[in-house]
Parts: sequence; structure tokens; C-alpha cells
Amino acid sequence: MELRHIRYFLMVAEEGNFTRAAERLGIGQPPLSLQIRDLEQELGVQLFHRIPRGAELTEAGRIFRHRVAALPIAAQDAVEAARRAARGEIGELRLGITAAAALNPVVPRLIREFRRERPGIALTIVEANSLRLREDVTHDRLDAAILRPTPTDPVGMISHELTSEPMLIAISAASDPAPDAAALALARLAEMPLILTPRSIGISLHDAALAACHNAGFQPLLGQSAPQIASILSLVAADLGFSLVPQSMRQLALEGVVYKALLDQEQRLAISISVRQGPLSAATAAFVARGRALARRP
Repeated sequence: MELRHIRYFLMVAEEGNFTRAAERLGIGQPPLSLQIRDLEQELGVQLFHRIPRGAELTEAGRIFRHRVAALPIAAQDAVEAARRAARGEIGELRLGITAAAALNPVVPRLIREFRRERPGIALTIVEANSLRLREDVTHDRLDAAILRPTPTDPVGMISHELTSEPMLIAISAASDPAPDAAALALARLAEMPLILTPRSIGISLHDAALAACHNAGFQPLLGQSAPQIASILSLVAADLGFSLVPQSMRQLALEGVVYKALLDQEQRLAISISVRQGPLSAATAAFVARGRALARRP
């Protein structure tokens, strides 16, 4: 059964006349009658009584009309939905994000602009550490993730840089060796424990912090580790050591914690949109495109 058979049937049922129905459909009356006869043969029932002034529905025809009346509209809606999905106007985007990356102002700006541009896309946001997010992207549990890229990112994953930011020293006010200075030489903290996330779940920040210490001329004494940036700052506030954190962490104003710029060096940390290699869904491609457009802004 073809959709055109349904449209032909519904037009004849509406007009009650093959000739008028054929005129509205823009076809000849004999071909229309033949199409209806083919439909009746396929169904194995008679749909119309042929009467002198036209045609009227049989009992089977009335039941059939009731059941198929919405099909042409539903089919057109399905076609339009498919076209909108192909354009990235509707669909689903499963987005992962790290807690630290979420604090960078570029990230909520990207999500806000994407939502305004593509209101028909259902957006699901999952927060997790970067290790988990990489696994979820590569195993198709997420469409994209906003995180900090590393040289050890899995083969099969592509990162599009969104922004970057410098690192800051986070230290307790009680241990600050230069309370009146906005910047601090990292070497002055060489005897203090360095508090970081474990490398297994935060490779980029962990490695950048160690590199900054090495550039300052010392091997840091690693102190207590913590799995989240908020818990790191809590340990810093407890005066258990210092940490090196992304600049956007200034937004976490914990009592007793002060932030200092790095003196004489600048380690920058990138934030990227990471996706799988290969064809992307239209929604994911639209999200990446919005991110790349945002990254190009001055």
C-alpha cells in the first residue's frame, strides 16, 4: 500500500465523486478509478459503492477512512522532522562536562548560545571527571564533552579548542608569604606540599602544575590529593598546602583561600570540545560549529 493510494482514497471519500476528486488531485478520472480498484484488491474489501451521482463509502470504507485519515499529515510531519533533524534543528545532544571547565565563563556562554540557536534540540548534561568523559565519548555514551585535552587522549577522539586560561596559585591566607602582592614566584612555595587531583583523573592540570614547578626550579612535594577542585580548595583552606588551579577558580571564594598570579611564567590550560572521529550527528556538528565560532571571537 502506497501513501498516494491513501491520499486518493481520502479525496474520493471527501468529494463523494471520482470526477471531482480527480480534478482536485490533478489526474484523470480513469487512472484514479484504477488506483482505487488496486487499493480495494490489495485490501480484499470494497471501499466504495458506485452510484449514479458518484460514490459512497461502504461500511469497510468508513472504518478504513477513520483509521487512515491522519496518515498523510503524519507522513508529512515525519518528512519535515527528518529534514529538521538533518539540519540540526531537532534531535538530542548528550554533553559531558568537568566541574572545573564549567566555571570558565566561555562554557556557559556556549551552552546558552546553542540553546537559543537550537531550541528544538534536547540537551542532556552530565558532569564527571575527564577520564570518565573520555571513555563515554569514545564508547558513544556521550556525543561531546567539554574538558581539558591531553597528549594521551584516545585515538579516535578529536578536540576542538574552545578557550584557554592561565593557572593561579591557590594558597591559604595564613601561609601567604607575600600578602600584599598580586603575583608570587612559585619557587617561594618549594617547601610547601602541592595539592592536586590524582593524575589518573586529571591529567592536563596535574601535568601542567608539575611543569610549572619544574620551570620554577624545584621538584614539588606532593601532598594530599583530592578528586574534585572544590575539595582541593578545601584542603588549601585547611592550610595543608598550596595548589595550582585554572584562573576561573577565582569564582570559588572560599574563606581563607587567596589566589595569586604566577610570577615570571604563564602556564595556560586549554578547554576543548571533544568528539569521536567520523561522522557526527547534525546536533553534535552544530554544537561544535557554535563552539568554534565562539573561539574565533576576539
